[in-house]
Amino acid sequence: MRWTTFALLLLCLACGVAPQLESARTVAAFEVPLHNPDERSEFVAILSDAAKAEGLHVDASTEQSERVSEVSPMTIHAAVWRGANDDEPLASVMDLPDNLGRAWISFSQGEDPTLATRFRERAMGKILKRWPTTRSLPIMPTGAI
Repeated sequence: MRWTTFALLLLCLACGVAPQLESARTVAAFEVPLHNPDERSEFVAILSDAAKAEGLHVDASTEQSERVSEVSPMTIHAAVWRGANDDEPLASVMDLPDNLGRAWISFSQGEDPTLATRFRERAMGKILKRWPTTRSLPIMPTGAI
């Protein structure tokens, strides 16, 4: 475990666990190897297609420069939303400074778990086919990755 990941874990434990809506609970998470801008674009396209099929949409930010954020380096940041006004997030994607090129995608239970499950299975089926070395990440009882 890298020291920044360990420090983040300790910070989370020190702050305690805030109550979480059941619909926001993380039910699955994966680490996807996205090593270049073309792979990141392809990933977002796959995610967008799966979202569109379920009436959802994706807001995403990727850049050729390898830096989406000026505050903290990252190469991808995206969210899948239900509702025209971003009413509910169903998935989140990002990589972190010590994890660049390995994007984490996490999926929420959702207010409509059947819809959220259909979307997750559709998206992950295509993602796993394209990136077979994708790893499942453990989910803690609190819903944290």
